[in-house]
Amino acid sequence: MELIYRPRRLRSRENLRKMVRETRLDEASLVYPMFVMDGDNKVEAIEAMPGQFRYTVDTYIDKLKEVSSWGVNAVMLFGIPATKDETASQAYAENGVVQRSLRAGKQECPEMYFITDVCLCEYMSHGHCGVICEDRILNDESVKLIAQTALSHAQAGADMVAPSDMMDGRVLAIRKALDEKGFIDVPIMAYSAKYASGFYGPFREAAGSAPTFGDRRSYQMDYHNGKEGIREIMLDIEEGADIVMVKPAMSYLDIIANVRDMVDVPLAAYSVSGEYAMVKAAGARGWIDEERIIAEMAVSAYRAGANIYITYFAKEIAEMISNGEIG
Repeated sequence: MELIYRPRRLRSRENLRKMVRETRLDEASLVYPMFVMDGDNKVEAIEAMPGQFRYTVDTYIDKLKEVSSWGVNAVMLFGIPATKDETASQAYAENGVVQRSLRAGKQECPEMYFITDVCLCEYMSHGHCGVICEDRILNDESVKLIAQTALSHAQAGADMVAPSDMMDGRVLAIRKALDEKGFIDVPIMAYSAKYASGFYGPFREAAGSAPTFGDRRSYQMDYHNGKEGIREIMLDIEEGADIVMVKPAMSYLDIIANVRDMVDVPLAAYSVSGEYAMVKAAGARGWIDEERIIAEMAVSAYRAGANIYITYFAKEIAEMISNGEIG
C-alpha cells in the first residue's frame, strides 16, 4: 500500500507512545477526600466504599502521613459531627470536627494542602444543605450560615474552601466574608455544576448525610441540562470563584469539555463515591481489570479538560503515575 500517513508509526514502541501522549497526569493534581468524625482513637470502615474509612482527629493524622507518602499533597475534608441540629451549629463551631482536624493537620503535616468541603448537610438534623421552613430550603438564610462556615474553616487554617451546597450567591457571600476578615489569599473552589446524581449514594452512608425527607433536586442540578451547567459556572466565576468544579466526573465529561472550551480558570472534576463503589464491586468479582478501569476513568477526566482530579483512587493513580503506567 502506498500510504503517506500511517498513524500506527507513532504507536510502535512504548517509549514513543509515551513521548507523543496528548494528556499528561501529575500527582500534584490529585486531591484525596477524607472523612473526619468526632470521638477518639477510632477508624471506621465505610461498608459501601471498601478501602475507605472515617477517622477521628487523632487517627487521621497517621492517614495524612500515609497520603503524603503516596506523593499526594492535597486532601479535602468532610466533617461528621457527634450532634446535629436545625441550624447546623457544628459546621461553624470554633471547636467543630473539621476545625480541630485543620489545626491538628496543619501542625503535624504542614506540607499538606487542606481543602474543606463547605456544606451544611452533614450537620443538619434533616440532612439537607440549607435551612428549612415548611419543607422548603431557604436560599438566602442558608447562604449566611455557609459563609460563616467557610470563614470558620479559614480561621482554623484551611488553605482553600469548597462550597458544595449549590445555593445561589454563596460564592460571593463567602468571598466577602473571607476578605472582610483578612483572608484575601484563601481561594474558593466552587462546586459549580453539581448534578443531582444517583452516584452519590455511598457518600451519604460515609458522611451520614442522607435527607430525612424529599431529595436535593430543588438545588442540585437536573442531569438533563448542559447549558445550565455552563451558566452556573459563569455565575460562580463572576462571584469570585478561583476554581470551578464539575461533579460527578464520569457521566459528565461533556460538561467538563464544554467548560474547558469556554473558561480559562482551573477546572476540577470530582470522581464520586458511586464511581468508586462500582469499580471496587466489579473488581472484587473479577469482572473487570480494576487498575485499567481506574486509569481510564482518570485519564478521561484530564482528556476532557480537568486540571484537578478529586478521587478516592488517589493512591492507585499516584502509583501508576510513579511507575510510568499513565501520565
